[in-house]
Amino acid sequence: MEYLPRILDDILEERLEAVGAVLIAGPKWCGKTTTATQKARSVLKLQDPDKTQGYLRTAEVKPSLLLRGDNPRLIDEWQMAPVLWDAVRNMVDERGESGLFILTGSTSVDESAIMHSGTGRISRMVMYPMSLYESKESNGKISIRELFDDPDTDIDGIRSELSIEELVFAACRGGWPSSLNKKTEKAMLFEAQNYISNICDSDASTVDGVKKSPERVRAILRSYARNISTLAADKTILQDVCSNYSDITMPTLNSYISALERLYVIEDVPAWCPSIRSATTIRSGKKKEFTDPSIAAAALGISPQTLLMDLNTFGFIFETLCIRDLKVYSAALDGYVNYYRDRYGLEADCVLHLADGRYALIEFKLGSREIEEGAKHLLGIKQLIRKANDEKRARLREPDLMMIITGEEMAYTRPDGVKIIPIGALKD
Repeated sequence: MEYLPRILDDILEERLEAVGAVLIAGPKWCGKTTTATQKARSVLKLQDPDKTQGYLRTAEVKPSLLLRGDNPRLIDEWQMAPVLWDAVRNMVDERGESGLFILTGSTSVDESAIMHSGTGRISRMVMYPMSLYESKESNGKISIRELFDDPDTDIDGIRSELSIEELVFAACRGGWPSSLNKKTEKAMLFEAQNYISNICDSDASTVDGVKKSPERVRAILRSYARNISTLAADKTILQDVCSNYSDITMPTLNSYISALERLYVIEDVPAWCPSIRSATTIRSGKKKEFTDPSIAAAALGISPQTLLMDLNTFGFIFETLCIRDLKVYSAALDGYVNYYRDRYGLEADCVLHLADGRYALIEFKLGSREIEEGAKHLLGIKQLIRKANDEKRARLREPDLMMIITGEEMAYTRPDGVKIIPIGALKD
């Protein structure tokens, strides 16, 4: 099977040169083990059914035995034996070398299960399902890095080869690497459905050892999908789920959502709250998001054909796809994403921050009819920042980029400086 390069490859290489161990976390089936294997010289797979029990007994008695092997040594699904975290940290301390271990895990671990955080010894990174550029569906003719370094980069006339039909299918199929190797579209789409079945039937319960109803997990996922890319409150999710399961309380809902967060199924987008308005006017709730758009489509039981007839619903799923891709691309820039919205109607669907302080205001608009509205939002925020700085109410950097990411085919820069960029032409 051909290995499709991931943006995380170079980041992993850099981390291994700098620290003793690297943890790659993220949703199951997103390619963590395959990527780690490209760098590892020996591998310990704790989920090997023929050896798991032996490995776990060894971990209880003398965990350092499991660390023997050529370095970098990959310890796959390390969270099955949390004691290995402290064993790795101790080994890194003793040897004082870089690039000794790679750990992968599909669930976050209760911090009480480990003695030390690993700060300075173990570098953490999150891997997401494949972006459109990694799956070779975006042609990558427009680089976010180049736009930040030179905002005057000429993008006019650059085109995406992705049709709306192909974009909808890519969102429903998702960025699961194994789905790309299937022979039929039906088999490709089944990957996300199978993913949800695994989460509902098994993983949601095993992640914290608390038995959960598969039907209730599925109902929560379905409600989350109905509210994807919105600021819906958890009480809205609760009311929705209670229409079928009246015995679910808020503490129960919170425990289910926590399990889905630990499995990297749910990853809400936090708010950006700069000092340009009073704290009471800026929305501070988190925006509901999955780590991959296919989770939303599969949870709702929506096919690509159905979404093509309901592009309004696809607009919300399209935003999830764009957020996923920007998280992947921003990792190469040591960046992160959030959003801005206030009660006066100003909003940016995404604010992409770089480690050096530069940032971009971004709107997601599936079609061209919404571009004018999106540009008005971005320019309004820029003007608000400028006004606050002039009145010395704030000391904020003005946005380095303003972008509208679309499902359209052609890129261009508007006279007001806002860049219109097809998602099918974007890369890191």
